[in-house]
Amino acid sequence: MSNLASYIDHTNLKPSATAADIEKLCGEALEYQFRAVCVNGVWVRDCKRWLMGTQVAISAVCGFPLGAAASAAKAYEAELAADDGATEIDMVMQIGPFLEGRYAEVESDIRTIVGAVKGAAIVKVILETGYLSDQQIVDACKLAEQAGAHYVKTSTGFGPGGATVQHVKLMRSAVSDAVKVKASGGIRDYATALAMIEAGAERLGTSSGVAIVQGSTGGEAY
Repeated sequence: MSNLASYIDHTNLKPSATAADIEKLCGEALEYQFRAVCVNGVWVRDCKRWLMGTQVAISAVCGFPLGAAASAAKAYEAELAADDGATEIDMVMQIGPFLEGRYAEVESDIRTIVGAVKGAAIVKVILETGYLSDQQIVDACKLAEQAGAHYVKTSTGFGPGGATVQHVKLMRSAVSDAVKVKASGGIRDYATALAMIEAGAERLGTSSGVAIVQGSTGGEAY
């Protein structure tokens, strides 16, 4: 697949990541023309400096990796990241409240973040599918769409399990064409990446982007 790199959000969310690591991430994104880099908020300004004038987007995570911060805190985090140069926000859904069936609160949380960055950044909602049943995945996708999300995303890579072809297909069928699907968590090789795209993913989140486009296998992938 000649344009595989254009699907990849080249990711480094390690707590131990240094400026040198993030600069390397940006350099690789430019070399291979990945769609975006995905980083923690503290690195957004640096990414903007290193990627200025290029086509590589900057995505910042929000409420990562637990999703359990107060909505106002998550909204401020997202807004600050957008002000610093992020044009995409990967937010974690409120997983505990969702599992309790408090869907209105979960939808409100997503809507708050979407509103905080409206016009400045798109929002991808991480469902952490490893915690959810198939029906819950469908329900979460529909909540995210109702709240104005632009993408639904499988996993943080820090929770149980990762992206599966089954879940990607399920998520694609649960949302309209206006909402896209991002597969993330455990994508380490070309075959897996291609399977996720064929299942309906329009973005892939992985720290193994270089290995994937080179046709080899990476290590940790989130």
